[in-house]
Amino acid sequence: MVWECFAASGEGRMFVSDSSHLSSDSSPLKLTLVALNQPHSGDMMGLDVADRMCYEQAKAMGLAPNYRAFISSHKQDLVHVVYPGFRETLPVTNLRVWFGLFLSNWRSLFSGNGGSFSPRIPIYSFDGRDVLLDPFWPKKSIWHGSTSRGLRMVDKHCETWRADDLSVTGQSSSLTSGLLLGQQTRSCSNEYIVLCIETHKNL
Repeated sequence: MVWECFAASGEGRMFVSDSSHLSSDSSPLKLTLVALNQPHSGDMMGLDVADRMCYEQAKAMGLAPNYRAFISSHKQDLVHVVYPGFRETLPVTNLRVWFGLFLSNWRSLFSGNGGSFSPRIPIYSFDGRDVLLDPFWPKKSIWHGSTSRGLRMVDKHCETWRADDLSVTGQSSSLTSGLLLGQQTRSCSNEYIVLCIETHKNL
């Protein structure tokens, strides 16, 4: 399969069809942060189904299916999603080998500063689209259901990610603000980006 690779060119972005630049699971030196191939309302049919979508879409692209949803829920704190042995040792990147470092390690995301990153770094879906540029994701926000420390917000996870009612709310973050854990409470009827994080490497 041919993927679009990213190159920085001044203030703009250049895309080249060349699968040789795609990050590979054969590299054990990083954890990757990837978006699901479609936006979702707050009704993802629960955490287990959200995790399953991450697993299946990774597997479909030939990646090791070690991915789970980048969300907190009633039974999970986001800070604990990555396996203990990988939380402080590996950087967090996007799917490109040569551009796309988000964080020095998973633990650094939860310092309380909102998980800042450069919004000029693209975030790719499993099928290779930059969700910050692609109009298929008109709203450039993500669901996360977490505090800035990665802990669950009991009443801000769209009723355990099973509700898309206008009156029900979930915690989200605008990626254009340069924050992965910004603290914005929004109606669960919104269709936002859903991220997946690689939880460990098969060393």
